[in-house]
Amino acid sequence: MAKTKSFTCSACGASFSKWSGRCEACGDWNTIAEEKPLSAGPASKSLGAKRGTAITLTDLSTEETPPPRTLSGVAELDRVLGGGLVPASAILVGGDPGIGKSTLLLQAAARFARNGLKTIYVSGEEASAQVRMRAQRLGLADAPVKLAAETNLRDILTTLETERPQLAIIDSIQTMWADSVDSAPGSVSQVRAAAHELTTFAKRRGLSVVLVGHVTKEGQIAGPRVVEHMVDTVLYFEGERGHQFRILRAVKNRFGPADEIGVFEMTGRGLAEVTNPSALFLSERGKPTPGSAVFAGIEGTRPVLVELQALVAPSPHSQPRRTVVGWDGGRLAMILAVLEARCGIPFAGLDVYLNVAGGMKISEPAADLAVAAALLSAREDAALPADTVVFGEISLSGALRPAPQTENRLKEAQKLGFTAAIAPAGGKSGTVAGLAVTRATDLTGFVGEVFGAG
Repeated sequence: MAKTKSFTCSACGASFSKWSGRCEACGDWNTIAEEKPLSAGPASKSLGAKRGTAITLTDLSTEETPPPRTLSGVAELDRVLGGGLVPASAILVGGDPGIGKSTLLLQAAARFARNGLKTIYVSGEEASAQVRMRAQRLGLADAPVKLAAETNLRDILTTLETERPQLAIIDSIQTMWADSVDSAPGSVSQVRAAAHELTTFAKRRGLSVVLVGHVTKEGQIAGPRVVEHMVDTVLYFEGERGHQFRILRAVKNRFGPADEIGVFEMTGRGLAEVTNPSALFLSERGKPTPGSAVFAGIEGTRPVLVELQALVAPSPHSQPRRTVVGWDGGRLAMILAVLEARCGIPFAGLDVYLNVAGGMKISEPAADLAVAAALLSAREDAALPADTVVFGEISLSGALRPAPQTENRLKEAQKLGFTAAIAPAGGKSGTVAGLAVTRATDLTGFVGEVFGAG
């Protein structure tokens, strides 16, 4: 079968099926030339010769006004979103079952609706009566939120096109199904198709969409990882069921800083925002006890003080246990190895338990020195001073490396009544009134300074 040729006029862009000397559209002579195909290969498997529309290009110096934002009135939620809700944005919220995702989003929907956004809440897991009961329990029954219980993606998009809301909440993406995909709801192909359709619909129609996602046993959002690439913002709702604290963490945000956190407290009336999380995480800390150290950390742009708890006990087993909650287990093994190799402090034959109080999860390396202080305090059965905070990164050579935003950490500690801090030497620190800062250059010097041994 002969290939179909296409000819285009270079003057006006008119297309013809055969060549001629004069363009019938604009009348210019010798301007018609054969088009080369966009891609090679079979016509059924490649783009072929058919051309699209040229897109408009801009340079890097083009200035654009920042997108307008709508505040919910919940300062912790607005902080995580980067300053409010951006129109035509797609947000993915993940978390363990029963952690409070639906409660948080129902409260957020009511706040946005009261602030003037037309809001629709679509539940695919609960009946409308169940959502209304939750709204009554939270005192949100009078909020102007439109409610629906549906899982058919075609019906949901048709409703959104008819109602034209400014915010749509889909709970959850794993329950949605598209009739064009031959697989069960919750499968990889269904989740990918539903997320793609909802995200592109939100971009075309200018509405913001919030998708709730289930998580796997490893804590990752279930389904294809491409879903996290489709959306603009990915939020994780963290917390332990035994604690009343809940942490909303941004791991991706195209409109604001990533790793920002918002802290909430679970109460009988729903989730209440915590304006001073450091005071909350340290509220249950009593008198100084061995194995306790206060770490001055940074989460996103916010300084947060948390308590690190360690327990070191003789092990009845041939292989001592190393149990960590809220921190990286591999990094704990590294700290133990550095203490033994550089400082001569062995932990062989000892069980080591490390816990971050309050259900907080810490990932920054600046917690190394606080972990070492808690471990040594537990091993030597000597309590650290109650008014001292510790932070700094430990290298494999035993040297201490300065932590970023040192001054912000010290200011937060001083604000909560701490009078002393132990930090690595060097780095930008500044001075904080009323706070005595002890500088340590290496781990050996830190051990000798604090515990009187080197």
